[in-house]
Amino acid sequence: MNIGLILELAKRDITEKYSGSTLGALWNFIYPLVDIFIFTVIFANLMGSRLPGSSSVYAYGFYLTSGVIAWNAFSNTVSRTATVYLDKKHIITKVKVDLSSFPLYIAISESITFVVTMGVFLFLLLISGYGVKPVILFVPLIYLVQQLFAYSLGFFIGIFVVFIRDLREIVRIVLQFWFWFTPIVYVYDILPEYVKKIMVYNPAFTFIHAYHSVFIYEQIPDLEAILYLFLLSFAILLCAGFTFKKLEKDVRDFI
Repeated sequence: MNIGLILELAKRDITEKYSGSTLGALWNFIYPLVDIFIFTVIFANLMGSRLPGSSSVYAYGFYLTSGVIAWNAFSNTVSRTATVYLDKKHIITKVKVDLSSFPLYIAISESITFVVTMGVFLFLLLISGYGVKPVILFVPLIYLVQQLFAYSLGFFIGIFVVFIRDLREIVRIVLQFWFWFTPIVYVYDILPEYVKKIMVYNPAFTFIHAYHSVFIYEQIPDLEAILYLFLLSFAILLCAGFTFKKLEKDVRDFI
């Protein structure tokens, strides 16, 4: 693992996306901040959306925002890791790199965006009077498990995207459906009982519900569910590592 290369790629990922524009890398953070503004102000004040069981005018906006921030980090990590070998083949074919750890720069880049966006979100929680409770200390744990799952899944899929190029489009479609199958826009409590029973098998529900527990309901998240997600993520990572070891030569040839 070339840590220096990974960090340099992460830096470039943040700075080069909007190179040439006046604000440059700041656009990486402006777009998420606009989302936060829309969710917390427009949904709450203009549309009058309310969270069942809460009297706060901002509760639904914060419910939506906390889920979307987490989902963006997750989905971006999965989709970009899944296509990284094709997207960066101009580097891979010229520089000898460890392909198994190469996609890590994406997780780092997305994590930086997550931290900045989450910082603004916490600031809004404070100034709105909603408050921040000690359970917020669980957020780093939730995020680490979430991103381990995202990286493992993206890495595993990315191996096969090299051989089956249509998978990159399929991943985007699946993530769209996955978003709506996860209680981010709607509230889990309104779901029929039979859907709730299915929902527990949705890995994304585990970390989204954990964020909602911390930020909205001010409760300790379901640590048992988070442990199961960690074990699932680790199993996928091991499977991906084993598969990659078997197919690495073919992966390099097809790139």
